[in-house]
Amino acid sequence: MVILFRSKSIINIFYLLLLSLGTHFHLFFMPPQVIVHNNDGIFSTLLQKMVMGQSPTILFLIYHAIVLLQAIRINMVLNDFKMFQQNNFTTAMAFVLLTGLLPQWSSISAALVANFLLIWIFIKLCRLFNHPSPKTLLFNTGLLVGFSMLCYHPTAILILVVLFALAVVRPFRLAEWLILLMGILVPYYFLFAWLFLTDQTASIKGFLPYLQLNLPVSTLNSPLIISLSLLAIYLLTGLYYWQVSNKRMIIQIRKNWGVMMVILLIVLPIPFIFQQAGLEAAIMSLVPIAAFAGNVYSYPRKMLLPNILFLITISLVIFNNGWLLKN
Repeated sequence: MVILFRSKSIINIFYLLLLSLGTHFHLFFMPPQVIVHNNDGIFSTLLQKMVMGQSPTILFLIYHAIVLLQAIRINMVLNDFKMFQQNNFTTAMAFVLLTGLLPQWSSISAALVANFLLIWIFIKLCRLFNHPSPKTLLFNTGLLVGFSMLCYHPTAILILVVLFALAVVRPFRLAEWLILLMGILVPYYFLFAWLFLTDQTASIKGFLPYLQLNLPVSTLNSPLIISLSLLAIYLLTGLYYWQVSNKRMIIQIRKNWGVMMVILLIVLPIPFIFQQAGLEAAIMSLVPIAAFAGNVYSYPRKMLLPNILFLITISLVIFNNGWLLKN
């Protein structure tokens, strides 16, 4: 099965669809949940008003459409930036497959939708290296980060991502850092101006992220521990193969992978530091994890390790589907 995704062929999109349907086959019998929280951004409000309450068929289609679009998008981005030795669909395969490891990742949530913005920010950061108009691009990147914060408050942590990524990609220039920060503040400037003109300044707190240290789960069970352990194995083996191949990459591609590493390290703590985030927010870390996991499926010449990992993951996904159906 893995060998099918190691080539760049349009038929792989069909295989991704089959993989997504198989990874979440429990959704044929129960609709995906729509997880929303109060005061965590525009996305939750839109999901509550426009998605929650839809028919099971519509929810089924929405979830699979979001997962497939994000998987294909991140895969296309990595291929376009030449971050692998050859174009393939292994990152998309890993993204779809890993969404089946946690029950919370089989739901429609604001965090899942926010992945579109995270991928978009990554694209802009990778273009900074030799862009002819870096100040314009930096302002637009900051603007996107500020807009993301309004849409889903835990994305406030992406401020650290763009700041560290700017330090990785470009030499220090104070003007560029100030332009980036200005772009981040602009959406809140217009929001505060609108609230001031409509005499609603007291409600500004509802548009700000709220930091609170917490545990995303109250108890650990065996399926959760096994799933998290498998994610750790994917990440560690992916980092190993990335490190091996990194020596043969040109400097621009190295910096792009450096940006992906920054994203990984900064988004991992989201479920632990934002109020109401929960394990569903951890799906934002799936973007960098899938990117590094793509190395595991694309670089080894012998297919033994990729096939073993694939079979273990499929077995765990089948178990999780059965567990969800029973509960």
